[in-house]
Amino acid sequence: MTAYQNDTTSAEVSGFLLNCFVRYPSWQLWLSLPLSFLFLLAMGANAILLTTIWLEASLHEPMYYLLSLLSLLDIVICLTVIPKVIAIFWFDLRSISFSACFIQMFIMNCFLAMESCTFMIMAFDRYIAICHPLRYPSIITEQFVVRATMFILARNVFITLPIPILSSRLHYCGRNIIENCICANMYVSRLSCDDVTLNRLYQFAGGWTLLGSDLILIFLSYTLILRAVLRLKAEGAVAKALSTCGSHFILILFFSTILLVFVLTHVAKRKVSPDVPVLLNVLHHVIPAALNPIVYGVRTQEIKQGIKRLLKKGW
Repeated sequence: MTAYQNDTTSAEVSGFLLNCFVRYPSWQLWLSLPLSFLFLLAMGANAILLTTIWLEASLHEPMYYLLSLLSLLDIVICLTVIPKVIAIFWFDLRSISFSACFIQMFIMNCFLAMESCTFMIMAFDRYIAICHPLRYPSIITEQFVVRATMFILARNVFITLPIPILSSRLHYCGRNIIENCICANMYVSRLSCDDVTLNRLYQFAGGWTLLGSDLILIFLSYTLILRAVLRLKAEGAVAKALSTCGSHFILILFFSTILLVFVLTHVAKRKVSPDVPVLLNVLHHVIPAALNPIVYGVRTQEIKQGIKRLLKKGW
């Protein structure tokens, strides 16, 4: 018996099949085009942003180091998910090995949580810049960025690592078709013959502990920023203060909104097509990655000037 059969026997499986929009074959062609475009855009835009920050000495500041970290996370998330989805659409390469599936599961959970944590650190950076500008150089230093990066890495690896470990230790027998384009934890765990209550509880508790705490702290930071901005009396001070964190706020709002929509559609799955949460899940791994460097590049004058200088040197 092969590893890719879908029956109810007790045979062990050594791999899975990703059932990616097979009910709507026409979706695969039409989705592959914008998805490929978004993937190339995300890779190119983040690569340009990283190169600009690396080569431009004027951008060697803590805020831009955090932005570089965000770009690195976006690149890894995209490379982990999107090439496999495109390979399914174009070549019907739906099979994925047992180990590759759980590695993908870990990277998706860990790096999305790291991205949320990075947004939280960046919100703190903007809070200090606006509410305590005189203390900013002494608080937000290169050492602060190093410690923040270590915290982001340690916290999220420690909390998310049990998710793929718990799933990989389950007993998979017979069923091996994942009703998703990616190895999402609960889509994989539900194929198991074992009780997955612990997986569900840990996924819920871990997810809301990480993302929930980050969103609360981000909301608190921007509440304090807004209160401080409204107290400014100098002409044009409000607009200048808001412009320094406008792009950051836009990206956080988009990241949170698409995640919230995904959660709500997943909860209301009986009222919507089961493919809608799958589509939102895939898009959540590429759209923010494509938008992050573009929004910062357009709204941040220093980055625009840095890109222009690099282009002039290239010519």
